Amino acid sequence: MAEGTDDRALPATEELILARRALESGELTHAADHVAAALARAPTLPEVHETLARLAAASGDGGIDLFPLQHHTFVGAVVARAHLLAAAGRPAEGLDLLVAATAHAPGADWAGVPWVTSPELAERLGPEQAARVLMQVCAAVPDPVPPPNRTALSPYLTLARNAITIHPEHALLLGTASALARRVAEVPLAVRWASRGVQATPSKMGEVWLGYALRSAGRTREALAALRRAVEHDPDDLAVYADIAGTLADHGRLAEALRWIERALARNPSFDCAVHTAHRLRFQRDGAVQHLVALADFIRDHPDDSHEHGDLAECCRGRPWLGQVTPAPPTTGTAATLGHPGTGPADGSEPTVAARPTSPPSAEAARRLRQLAHPAWPHPPAAYDAAVGLATLDLSDLLGLLAHPPETPQTALGRVLAGQDPALWLRCVQVWTCLGLLHHRTDEPWPDSTRRRVLVELAREVPEAAEAALFALVTAAWVDPSVRTDVAALVTERLTAVATATRHHPVPNAASLAHLALATPDLDPETIATARTLAGVTVRDRRGARWALRTLLRRLLRRSA
Repeated sequence: MAEGTDDRALPATEELILARRALESGELTHAADHVAAALARAPTLPEVHETLARLAAASGDGGIDLFPLQHHTFVGAVVARAHLLAAAGRPAEGLDLLVAATAHAPGADWAGVPWVTSPELAERLGPEQAARVLMQVCAAVPDPVPPPNRTALSPYLTLARNAITIHPEHALLLGTASALARRVAEVPLAVRWASRGVQATPSKMGEVWLGYALRSAGRTREALAALRRAVEHDPDDLAVYADIAGTLADHGRLAEALRWIERALARNPSFDCAVHTAHRLRFQRDGAVQHLVALADFIRDHPDDSHEHGDLAECCRGRPWLGQVTPAPPTTGTAATLGHPGTGPADGSEPTVAARPTSPPSAEAARRLRQLAHPAWPHPPAAYDAAVGLATLDLSDLLGLLAHPPETPQTALGRVLAGQDPALWLRCVQVWTCLGLLHHRTDEPWPDSTRRRVLVELAREVPEAAEAALFALVTAAWVDPSVRTDVAALVTERLTAVATATRHHPVPNAASLAHLALATPDLDPETIATARTLAGVTVRDRRGARWALRTLLRRLLRRSA
């Protein structure tokens, strides 16, 4: 389905003028295009529907064929066809199209028209079809629906009310209506409808709908009881086990939650919902990054999961290096000190990265970096994927970005960074440039690759970019299990050096490096213990800085949303 709005499009009123002119000239196809455009801009404007009715009458066959469905159909044409199908006595087909439009643009009031909210429609549909439409709506929108988009779903909720008035004991209708009501924050109504559905016909899905509604109402004990009854109806539905485990964990009952998820895994060790929940809960239990790495491996190896999960991002959100940068120590608050044009080894051998001549990056490299750099990411594999936008840059451009960082972008994010913490922008430049280096010459085998050599040299020889380079290496270990032993050794080498140095004097980036080590796959237990000690000691000293960064990131995410 094509996009439904375009800032360059004419206002609905002007589209209607053009539609009427075309209609008067007998150019029905041209008129249909303008009516569809007007519907996309103002889906409930009475004048639009009046013109659509005139067009249908002029066509002689109801006008449906003027709005054919193709591979990429403009959303206004889809909605026009829906209204004409309803007028032709085929409202179920029309509703299917309106739901498709809702999935495409959930905030638009596509269904806010009299024929959808009329009690007569509920009578014509019957309870089964009404329930099917409600299920389609629930599948098309997020759970919960963001507040700005809830008003656009009220016509579907009115359809549910009308249908339940006519069929007050239909369990499937009551359950699907409850699911929709819960999504739009009508929680008491959701509980009432789901309770009536279970009373009318006890079933697994009825108990699930009731459990979800009760959970949204804060009635956790009753919600868990309903979900347990759902398991009794169908012990093989492992998604319910995961729901029970998640609910228990959310209320501080982690041991019980883990028992439930282990029961699910005993039945099917590769069931996606159970695997995602299990790794998330195990990480909650002990904070070991191995659980998140295992989850990332599972996601990579199972790209066709039944639906998207947010467990990995949830666990990484706000955590140093797993989901965001750490405050920049003094040594990383400046541009990387690399070589300058005309410098290099006198013997003509290839210079190390620290001595390599560097020129300012190209304008294109700076543009791409400005679009990409951000102090937060969902999780390391997501950061790696995002950095592919720098894959085609030359090595000279990538090193140029480190030595000559571009100015902050003229965006909400850039303005906040420039005004409150310019050092954080430099940190972002370094992190994302090093992630870009991971995509450089990926055809080269890792041990002797340019990307590994440059990142290792940056980590060892360029203090300003060392942590950013190490993070890129750690990210490589997340996405490629074959490099984990190598990366773990590199991180251990650096952490050991810092741990030794801290015995004699404070090391400004010790806490940050410790958190980076704790994000590294396959680190040995002794190094993990060292990292936890360093993080525990220095985090207390840097609590103010961490809190300031957390506050700043919240502000950045709010302003750049």
